[in-house]
Amino acid sequence: MKYVDEYRSQADARRLVAAIRRRVTRAWTLMEICGGQTHTIIKAGIDRMLPEELTVVHGPGCPVCVTPLEQIDRALAIAGRPEVIFTSFGDMLRVPGTDEDLLGIKAHGGDVRMVYSPLDALKLAIKHPDREVVFFAVGFETTAPANAMAVWRAKQQAVSNFSVLSAHVLVPPAMEEILGSAHNRVQGFLAAGHVCTVMGYRQYEPIAEKWQVPIVVTGFEPIDLLHGLLMTVDALESGRSGVENQYSRSVSRDGNRHARELIARVFEVCDRPWRGIGVIPASGLRLRPELAAFDAERRFDVSHVSTRESELCIAGEILQGLKRPSDCSQFGTACTPERPLGAPMVSSEGACAAYYHYGRQA
Repeated sequence: MKYVDEYRSQADARRLVAAIRRRVTRAWTLMEICGGQTHTIIKAGIDRMLPEELTVVHGPGCPVCVTPLEQIDRALAIAGRPEVIFTSFGDMLRVPGTDEDLLGIKAHGGDVRMVYSPLDALKLAIKHPDREVVFFAVGFETTAPANAMAVWRAKQQAVSNFSVLSAHVLVPPAMEEILGSAHNRVQGFLAAGHVCTVMGYRQYEPIAEKWQVPIVVTGFEPIDLLHGLLMTVDALESGRSGVENQYSRSVSRDGNRHARELIARVFEVCDRPWRGIGVIPASGLRLRPELAAFDAERRFDVSHVSTRESELCIAGEILQGLKRPSDCSQFGTACTPERPLGAPMVSSEGACAAYYHYGRQA
């Protein structure tokens, strides 16, 4: 396929792996910060091609996976109400709450629907003015523009029966949290190209300077990732920190100005709990006070819902790159995609799902 096959070339992959092997002189630990990149690395066997000195660990790059359990339970409480049409992307439907998931609510008679865009949810609200239509707004900066657009259009069109349950999280504060941890072993990052397509990479520059680490913005195909790994290794071996852009065909330093302005018009930065990690300051997005009428958490008064994570699930350690999915005693036995204990086994971007689907037991 034109513009794709060239980023999957086996010959180019072998050349990049050979270049990485020549460049590495000591042990390094790198982290990819995107669940889509995690799946490519595992599916293509990139981690198994690398020299033994180079370790790649998987970060909190799956937005479904880091959505806290209490936010899932809030979604379930709203979705179970008879006046509500609850909408979400497909990944969220099987993420377990304390007692069940959104598909369970649907099986019990709740009106839960999968949509492909928040604008689809807005159309439902316009079509069903007698119902409350709620969209579960989950994601990193990548999905924030579309979610912001849906809220902004609802305001412009005076659609009073539409609201969003926001679980938006931001990448840079999570990277700071990892680097500042006493248990951190990450020495360089592969940054997510789609996030940087929206936001640019200026926000990563202070992180790289503060912690003296290299951060390389990369794409999602095998050649992108191998090239990004080579660039990161070269920076580490040279004693160089800072931000470099492997994904220049899509990413610029300033990103998409119009998308950033729309996000800022609709959302404001807030503290946000991350599943298995805890509250990370200034790591989330919530609706601005002037748009509070579209905030489902306030509209349905579910902010009081709280819960406790499973003691068997080690998602938090996996999401911080401290352990691999196969290190979990429940992996592939008590925890499978059909009967998951945690979100990383459910999501199409989850590290546990990647290990399970591609047969990584170690």
